[in-house]
Amino acid sequence: MRRAKAKGIPFAAFLKLASKAFAEGRIDFDLVEEEVRPEKLKLWEQQSRLVEQGKGRHFTSAKEAMEFFENL
Repeated sequence: MRRAKAKGIPFAAFLKLASKAFAEGRIDFDLVEEEVRPEKLKLWEQQSRLVEQGKGRHFTSAKEAMEFFENL
């Protein structure tokens, strides 16, 4: 994306070109698993245990829960 921005190509145009190339089979994407740092995993596990015990933080939506866990 940096190269496109440096050349003055708008993000929408870049996405359109990439989508077209993907549909035509000229490019392919592979998903890569994100590594989770051990400290963050420990915090997730701790928070999960608290929620199971009814002592953890209560979320009003899935979005709120995701934001909380992303910012641990």
